[in-house]
Amino acid sequence: MDMTGKVAIVTGSAMGLGAAVAQKLAARGCNVVINYSKSRSEAETVAESCAAAGVETLLVQADISKDGDCRRLAQEAGDKWGRIDVLVNNAGTSVFADHRDLDALSGEDFQYIYALNVVGPYQMVRAVAPAMKAAGMGAVVNVSSIAGVMGVGSSIAYAASKGALNTMTLSLARALAPEIRVNAVCPGFIGTRWFSDRLGPETFAKMVATQEKTTPLNRAGTPEDIADAVVFFCTEGARHITGETLITDAGMHLGMAPLTAR
Repeated sequence: MDMTGKVAIVTGSAMGLGAAVAQKLAARGCNVVINYSKSRSEAETVAESCAAAGVETLLVQADISKDGDCRRLAQEAGDKWGRIDVLVNNAGTSVFADHRDLDALSGEDFQYIYALNVVGPYQMVRAVAPAMKAAGMGAVVNVSSIAGVMGVGSSIAYAASKGALNTMTLSLARALAPEIRVNAVCPGFIGTRWFSDRLGPETFAKMVATQEKTTPLNRAGTPEDIADAVVFFCTEGARHITGETLITDAGMHLGMAPLTAR
């Protein structure tokens, strides 16, 4: 569906899933705010690819765990275009820890993860809500995880944070209706640098092969696969949907086993 002239903020969009979402929104005519924390060169590349689709872009460095940065990010978008139509809360983080080793996580680990995965999305929604309500419509998509549904993933802290994000999606969907729709997408495995940089090429390749062999659809997810689901929630095709949590994992949850990097 055409989104010409609309404005979207995609947090954590310098690479991976966030970059794919930004590029797909741009392909539909949406002006895009590219947000990054540290990876400016990668963010510039994404901005260039979006601009090549004929839309305007805005590059903003901001740490989503900080409320002041969230408010500044929304302000800069509003100052440039006078509107905000879409927010994709994609920025997130984790630590890798065996679920069975309860000493592998500290309270600081939980606070670090929650600050970006839960508090950050809340702060971003709060920052953009006035502009969306003034326009009479808006769409928020929280990028969650199958970890928040099934209690699996890189660590218990990560799974708990995504479970909290799913619950917050329901709360915000009620609180912000009817002007703003709030939904969540819960990916399973995604073949991005987030995994490969942390696990190494050999382990990463094994994970991809396992996904291709064991999921009902015999597929390992790509950023583009998940981006399609995210963009759907941003469009008029989802105008009758709010408070939804969509699992997109090639059917992995149908026969769920803990996803480990062994």
